[in-house]
Amino acid sequence: MLYYLLYPLREYFFGFNVFRYITFRSAYATVTALLICFIFGPRMIRWLSSLQIGQRVREGVPDSHNGKEGTPTMGGMLMILAIVIPTLLWADLDNPYVQLTLVVTVWTGAIGFIDDYLGVVKKRDKGLVGRYKLIGQLVFGLALGIYLYLNPLSPDGTKTVVPFFKDLYIDWGIFYIPLVMVVITGTSNAVNLTDGLDGLATGISAFCFLAFALLAYLSGNAVFADYLQIFYLPGAGELSIYCMSVVGAALGFLWFNTHPARIFMGDTGSLALGGALGTVAVLLKAELLLLIIGGVFVAETLSVILQVASFRLRGKRIFRMAPIHHHFELKGWSESQIVVRFWIVAALLLLLGMSTLKLR
Repeated sequence: MLYYLLYPLREYFFGFNVFRYITFRSAYATVTALLICFIFGPRMIRWLSSLQIGQRVREGVPDSHNGKEGTPTMGGMLMILAIVIPTLLWADLDNPYVQLTLVVTVWTGAIGFIDDYLGVVKKRDKGLVGRYKLIGQLVFGLALGIYLYLNPLSPDGTKTVVPFFKDLYIDWGIFYIPLVMVVITGTSNAVNLTDGLDGLATGISAFCFLAFALLAYLSGNAVFADYLQIFYLPGAGELSIYCMSVVGAALGFLWFNTHPARIFMGDTGSLALGGALGTVAVLLKAELLLLIIGGVFVAETLSVILQVASFRLRGKRIFRMAPIHHHFELKGWSESQIVVRFWIVAALLLLLGMSTLKLR
């Protein structure tokens, strides 16, 4: 919005020319998201507390979580606002990359909101039935896959970059559609599984979106894309503004979500972040790179899959509890230790993921 209002004024005052630069708008989108969280965070905490919308501690988690009962949840509404508003203000809204990421943020956030509402407000034990959540995620993945297959945003269409290899790509053809469905659904649920400790999923998401903000900027610049021999995706640079809005929103929310958390984002936030992360990876042709950059989310998901498979096949558990962050809790690590150490791993994976652009 500000892009359309102020950039045309460059003809009258040269200072407005800064609005043409993605770096400038990305920086201020980050600041805007932070300010939204800082200003409205305390108000939302008081509002949710007054409505008695508090966390319900589910069965099968360490006893240390019992003290979190009643902590305001559904804070993902604040995160979504802190993502959408800065994007609307600072990004080029005619850009299809921006449009698609905004749609998935609202769509998956709505699925999470329904789940939280049914579980916390209506007191249903399991919230929204799992298969309905899955259907909602798959429907969007199917719609996006078909749209991108029929209306590719770049000449590279259904190709995916293979990390660490130069000029090696996978062309999925018609199988690109199920790939998109798997990536979006898998990532959305992976972030949801990781959201089990104060600030864990929030901080890791910030690292992941920071990496994709850089990748989007490079992919949208013909000079950098040619130098790095990556796909040149015209218009993808605007995704940097969206990604940095997420980074700002995550950092601002973390101010209240760090241990001991005063608010949880709930499924409203975790499903929205996961769906958006998967969509950004798809749009940037970086589905395989997501496995590296989002390695912590991958590990959390694999720990659950392996735990269930091992128990059903052998009658034995691999971990003391899954997802894996609960395993470390039961080993005696404090919550803060687990969260910070997982953040460190996420930072290292960010660097590893970015290094693949040159180590080819």
